[in-house]
Amino acid sequence: MNLRDLKYIIAVAETHHFGKAAERCFVSQPTLSGQIKKLEDELGVAIFERTNRSVEITPAGKEILNHARQIMEQADVIQQLARAHQDPLAGPLRIGAIPTLSPYLMPLILVPLNKQHPQMKLVLSEEMTDTLLARLHNHEIDAALLATPVEEPDLEAIPLFDEPFWVAYPRKHPFYTKEKITQRDLEAENLLLLAEGHCLAKQAMDVCHLKERQTQGAMSDLRAASLETLIQLVGAGFGITLVPALAMRGSWTSGSGVVAQPLKTANASRRISLVFRHSFPRRAALEAFAQIILGSLPNTVQVVGQKKSPKKKARKKN
Repeated sequence: MNLRDLKYIIAVAETHHFGKAAERCFVSQPTLSGQIKKLEDELGVAIFERTNRSVEITPAGKEILNHARQIMEQADVIQQLARAHQDPLAGPLRIGAIPTLSPYLMPLILVPLNKQHPQMKLVLSEEMTDTLLARLHNHEIDAALLATPVEEPDLEAIPLFDEPFWVAYPRKHPFYTKEKITQRDLEAENLLLLAEGHCLAKQAMDVCHLKERQTQGAMSDLRAASLETLIQLVGAGFGITLVPALAMRGSWTSGSGVVAQPLKTANASRRISLVFRHSFPRRAALEAFAQIILGSLPNTVQVVGQKKSPKKKARKKN
């Protein structure tokens, strides 16, 4: 058994296909298949169940796969430790981010990150919270930018900033004449939400004190996959929605027929944190990445630990 064999196992487990795994590993399919069969014979267990239609991992294979991923990460650690003597920030940093944050935060940080740490290569993936946590546990990413608290013994977090929610509504909505919008104002409104699985949907319901999704109204069955879709529906007059502060920098803020202003109610914000495994060895790289984020934020969000400065009334017209 060697690291190459473990690499082959991981590739087959992730692609469920020997041919695609061989392409990923830059070897021929007979070479990869033969090496895995040789390893199975050596261990005395079947790692994969092969049929004409699919390749599935066996229960024993799943346990082996977990250890294989840990071993490959530790092998990578050895290489990183060697590079760290030259530059502790060098090499790829695999970061995941939720879809309601990534499109608005990443444009703010990519240029300063490249300027200050050109040796750090950011590898970004954009997925929902549950998927990011699963990939984090599987050692497929190094850290994740999340908007929900994570209380798991093998994970820790660097709190970054609190992001207030803004209320987005059609230009001719009665909210337009209000000095401030409170939670009570939202109770009679048709609140448009993202599809289940998006943490923003749950957070919006919590802010509005909703125990379940609305079951009446023209858009009660809505399962929008993106914040941009919700904004278009708001602009068309189908309801209102809550928008995280950084999203106010999105393309929708021009010509959408939508007006947005801060929501004046307690706890109308979400906390963004950088979550990672305790065992991840490149803490210095994560801290450097976090500092880039904190140094690139607009004044519409509040850095954790900093005092708020007084702000004038804000309203965004589109």
